[in-house]
Amino acid sequence: MSVLKSVPKKLFVKTWGCQMNVYDSERMADAMGASGYETTDRADEADMILLNTCHIREKASEKMYSELGRLKEHKIARPDVKIGVAGCVAQAEGEEIIRRQPMVDVVVGPQAYHRLPDMVARSGNGTKVVDTEFPEEDKFTRLPRGPKARRAPAAFLTVQEGCDKFCAFCVVPYTRGAEVSRPVDRIIAEARDLVERGVVELTLLGQNVNAYHGVGAHGEAATLAQLLRELAKIEGLERLRYTTSHPNDMGDDLIAVHAELEKVMPYLHLPVQSGSDKILKAMNRRHTAESYLKLIERIRAARPDIALSGDFIVGFPGETDADFADTMALVEAVGYGSAFSFKYSARPGTPAAGRALVDDDVAHARLLTLQAKITEDQFAFQTSMIGRTLPILVEKVGRNAGQVIGKSPYLHAVHFEAPADSVGKILQAEIIASERNSLTGHAV
Repeated sequence: MSVLKSVPKKLFVKTWGCQMNVYDSERMADAMGASGYETTDRADEADMILLNTCHIREKASEKMYSELGRLKEHKIARPDVKIGVAGCVAQAEGEEIIRRQPMVDVVVGPQAYHRLPDMVARSGNGTKVVDTEFPEEDKFTRLPRGPKARRAPAAFLTVQEGCDKFCAFCVVPYTRGAEVSRPVDRIIAEARDLVERGVVELTLLGQNVNAYHGVGAHGEAATLAQLLRELAKIEGLERLRYTTSHPNDMGDDLIAVHAELEKVMPYLHLPVQSGSDKILKAMNRRHTAESYLKLIERIRAARPDIALSGDFIVGFPGETDADFADTMALVEAVGYGSAFSFKYSARPGTPAAGRALVDDDVAHARLLTLQAKITEDQFAFQTSMIGRTLPILVEKVGRNAGQVIGKSPYLHAVHFEAPADSVGKILQAEIIASERNSLTGHAV
């Protein structure tokens, strides 16, 4: 007598936004895996579709509603398919999402992901489930795990969430809540688990990661530097990174880690947002251009070859030509290896949302000027790699026969020829050319 095997249900996840959303999507997929779902990259074959949203950039809600509109026919054809909305837009809009799109079954905020399997089980047949609470329990310890699948060589690991800085343009304190740090032992345990599954490089995530203050081994509040030192002891974990940091939380102990720990990569994302003290004050950044530049000097004294990355907002309310010139001067002084730049867009509920906007054409022209300078500096930094032999973490097989793609210590994508079984290994490669957004190497 044959025994019929139950067919796993299919889960499709679409993710917008930051690396933390990518991490959250992976953990939600793990949680649903423990409930009998396996992931698919095809929405049309999914039994559940989950949209993990971001509220940082302009038109985030519109993107989500447009995607839901595209899914409507799929839901009509298969009424049993469940649709969920997660992430920061879910947190901000809650039940309004179901009011505007009744086909949505589940709405879950970033702090309630551990409840997702139960929410999905309770939803359907007209029952809608919404959870945008900030629960007291630690969601990370309560998220169920699926089977221990093999992982890619590089992975994200959230160590801190939320922010207490309340920058005038930012929704994070309202969608992610106050700063919360995970205990050191739980992070170490998850890191060991990831290494067992094939991970070689970890990027520690937090909305304000260098404000990390999780409970240490003896009940004291540990710093990010102390956490990095503990993680560096894990055998098989070869590389460590962290993002995103605030200049005001970049302490001497963390700077020293970049000089002392070989496993901490020579790359730092340290957003400044503007080079104008007037605009920085209006943004409630609580640092000045001068203090930022002095901090950069200290970091480079500890690690002279470090690749610096930053964030910039142009056209912030009140920004003049002189303010923008200050930003350009700061960019010139730092010489970023890479940077992200955006035109200001108001986020509802933030202090700056009601302020008078800079003329859109003026803001757009400033953005193009800034981006041209950033691109020039980025290419110059990439070109400086030519002739150097670098350790490259091979992450995947390339499109061309015999080609692999990896990551340099400076976060450059590098493609070169090597066997397919090199994935997960760190190989030495001489850099022979610089492309627009990558490097070409030759295996040594």
